[in-house]
Amino acid sequence: MKIGRFEVEQLSEGIFDVFDDGTFQKIGADEITAKKEATDVPRSSTPIGIDPILIRDGKHVILLDTGLGWGLDAKSSYTDTSNLKTNLDIFGLTPADVTHVVLSHLHFDHAAGSTFVDNSATTQPTMPYANYFVQKLEWHYAVQRVGEQNPVKGADYDLDELYKLHAEEKLVMITDTYFELLPGITLIKTGGHTPGHQIVKIQDGGETAYYLGDLVPSENHLNHYSMKNMDVDPIQSKKAKTLILRQAVKEKAALFFYHSIHVKNGVLVQDEEKRYALLEVK
Repeated sequence: MKIGRFEVEQLSEGIFDVFDDGTFQKIGADEITAKKEATDVPRSSTPIGIDPILIRDGKHVILLDTGLGWGLDAKSSYTDTSNLKTNLDIFGLTPADVTHVVLSHLHFDHAAGSTFVDNSATTQPTMPYANYFVQKLEWHYAVQRVGEQNPVKGADYDLDELYKLHAEEKLVMITDTYFELLPGITLIKTGGHTPGHQIVKIQDGGETAYYLGDLVPSENHLNHYSMKNMDVDPIQSKKAKTLILRQAVKEKAALFFYHSIHVKNGVLVQDEEKRYALLEVK
């Protein structure tokens, strides 16, 4: 999708079942259909997509979140699972071409692909020449959470490999609520899902788009709030979501979702009953 001078693409690691304890299991699209039919069987997991965002403008290559990274680790058994390297290859890019990485937050399903363990058992940054932009508050909260029980359902923090990025000063700690990454790309701290959760606004040539991270994980979250058990601060999440979606409607903005299975993006509108809907971008 074109947003002014920016070319925005959605990468895909696939579809996963996520369990209440934060465990992820890769599944196929046919399993989603089968589960819908088996309505008499209680669900113990929720199917989600994992779709990092790629932005290019001819000079810069920006990655929004890095996925699970399965298949990157030299010791991983998930070598047949799509990951950043295979996704970027589709567009004729390598991880070395990425200039900026934005982490909406540090839960492992959004950040684990930031690093990998090479054949000599050494942690390496997946994008070797990029800086990784994260809210300072998010890093501090994640470090404090080490060794503690997850206070909410779903994914948690796994910082083992991210310490290497911090030690090598590749993590850029943001303290501003609004931070201009590049002209036309602004990082906005929303909090809510995690204390340092941030989203991304893309704006150029009179066109606007938002990447919402886990503030609005999928199109199914537009008109109702079902993240109470997954957000650290549900009230802040609802406030931020309300403000951003109202603004997006005014701007006729496109939305990009990280966890959708079916509808990955679309232009946000409201119907006659003031319910949010998405228009397909052609």
